[in-house]
Amino acid sequence: MSTDIINAPVRAMLVLGTRPEAIKLAPVARAMAASPLFEPIVVTTGQHREMLQQMLELLGVEVRVELDVMRDRQDLAKLTARLVDGLGEVVHDVRPDLVIVQGDTTTAMTGALAAFYEHLPVAHVEAGLRTGVLDNPFPEELNRRLIGRMARWHFAPTPRAAGHLTAEGVPESQVFTTGNTVVDNLLWVLAEGKGTSVFRSGLRRVLLTLHRRENQGDRMRAMGRAVWRLADRGDVEIVLPLHKSPAVREALLPELSGHPNIRVVEPLGYLDFSATLAACDLVLTDSGGIQEEAPSLGKPALVLRTTTERPEAVEAGAARLVGTEPEAILDAAVRLLDDAETYRAMATAGNPFGDGHATERIVAQLAEDFGADAQAPGVADPLLATRHDGPGSYSTA
Repeated sequence: MSTDIINAPVRAMLVLGTRPEAIKLAPVARAMAASPLFEPIVVTTGQHREMLQQMLELLGVEVRVELDVMRDRQDLAKLTARLVDGLGEVVHDVRPDLVIVQGDTTTAMTGALAAFYEHLPVAHVEAGLRTGVLDNPFPEELNRRLIGRMARWHFAPTPRAAGHLTAEGVPESQVFTTGNTVVDNLLWVLAEGKGTSVFRSGLRRVLLTLHRRENQGDRMRAMGRAVWRLADRGDVEIVLPLHKSPAVREALLPELSGHPNIRVVEPLGYLDFSATLAACDLVLTDSGGIQEEAPSLGKPALVLRTTTERPEAVEAGAARLVGTEPEAILDAAVRLLDDAETYRAMATAGNPFGDGHATERIVAQLAEDFGADAQAPGVADPLLATRHDGPGSYSTA
């Protein structure tokens, strides 16, 4: 596309509130900031405020607007109301050309909704993930389905995710298989070489992350007891970067504190977390993003959930969905630690989530579409050049 088609930079509002959103939108923000075709406007909602501030600076992302919507033990209804209100005001005042959201958080869903209310198009990064169970994970499965009804651009990380969208009626012309930007950012961070692993011993190294709402309470306490038994082997060091959620801390601290081979640490900055992931031997997680990052580094991942919206890693053999029962978790971890062939098969399975060039594809597609829109005769605003019909679309009169 010729760079003289767009007379003024496309104003792209990137909405993020959680650490995973920051990680996966950072490469998009950096690429847009480096391009004369775009003006990125990064808005943070503060959903993971303490985790975000320093990390965004390290990732080279400039924040233009900060919201303060979080309250202690705030339920989803109140959080959603605050986000819709706050983001609605920002979208109304800033009037971007498009709004970009990532994933399936409440921030992403309300960011898309605020844009929809203002008749602005939405680009959804990491679109099309599905478990098929509306309330698992909760509320993420519903959030991503709702965003799928509002988005104009659906940037799917894998062919399977793209297939989910077209099966739901999204026009193929609005679905783009790009790979996942988490791979782009991980490779960028490791190339920078600034992070430090928190593993300290020469034992087998297990990285543990737990935080999901559906796992909290008695289920998470039982999972913690399984981890304690794993540490009792004596030949593993387990590191748990502990989520800030009070519910997570109340469940895990009583179960894991005091064991000499379990290190409970405060949430790690992204650079240090990436270095710790690169240094580990095995991952136990209920996170979504780590299921994508671990295969990039050849780290077998045991997914402590009953469903996953990322079955590609399981099908490739890089991850196993082991559920939440303590015995199943312990058995799966012990097998990987003790069976060299099983371990090797998972470690060498490869990464189905991308080649490190997802950001390039996303930014190029947006540049092409806005450039083409801008060429429509007699149209001053490129957003008014076309009428998009079908699910996940917007239209102008």
